[in-house]
Amino acid sequence: MNSEGIKTFIMLSKLKNFTRTAERMYVAQSTVTNRIAELESETGQKLFVRRQGGVELTEEGQLFLSYALRINELEESFVQEVNAAARYERTLRIGAINAVYESSLYPLISRFFRLRKDVAVKVTLGHSADQLQMLQDGLIDVAFSYLPLKKTGYESKKFSSDRLVLLASPARNEYKSGIRKAELAASEYIMCNFAFGEAGEFVRGLFPPRHAFRFEIDNSGKVAQYLLDGLGYSFLPYKMAEKEVSAGKLEVIRLLDFSVPEITSYCAYKRGNALAESLLTAMNE
Repeated sequence: MNSEGIKTFIMLSKLKNFTRTAERMYVAQSTVTNRIAELESETGQKLFVRRQGGVELTEEGQLFLSYALRINELEESFVQEVNAAARYERTLRIGAINAVYESSLYPLISRFFRLRKDVAVKVTLGHSADQLQMLQDGLIDVAFSYLPLKKTGYESKKFSSDRLVLLASPARNEYKSGIRKAELAASEYIMCNFAFGEAGEFVRGLFPPRHAFRFEIDNSGKVAQYLLDGLGYSFLPYKMAEKEVSAGKLEVIRLLDFSVPEITSYCAYKRGNALAESLLTAMNE
């Protein structure tokens, strides 16, 4: 099972077409066909099924995709770390969710980067569950997420806390005196699929089951721009929008008959990882 076969499988799973995959990878279509055939032979499973206009992953293919992505990430991480080792003594790989990075983490990483000139720093942004999985796979050294890691051999400490606030641009805000839960469900709400742990589940619970949101986005750092453009309402951690609120560009809407829980972020790392511990030490100085 070689790396080119894995990369071809991942590309075909995205494009769902042999011809486009071959063009994207600058190889002959027969090469793509042969690589997939080799993978299916090695796994003993049919990974794709032909459909009109292209192919789709089988159930076995969907399962294999999760492993293929992790194998590819491990290989890329190894190559980057080997290259970094030629120039720097150590490499610190930090994983974080967007909301924590933009509201609390950026200045701390910046400070660490300036102080530790012997260390190369790599930052990866993503969702909480993905960051914790990457930590356990050895792809990152420390993870900042909204979910604690309760597993033997790992430290998981509270990193920061914040409050969720409902925001809108002053020009768009129709609830100057506050909003009720029923009104929120009827509003033009921008749903961000970020995992705030219990708080995230609570926000989802404010809306009816299988509620159809007109607009959804999976990056919390991009929500504020839509709010500034007057496109709707959304909850965000207060620290993420503090500057916009102070400047009068966004307004915090008072909640009349409901409240939201505090959001807590956690820092997790493998016990005994001296470099990760040095980052936390620098943060507390």
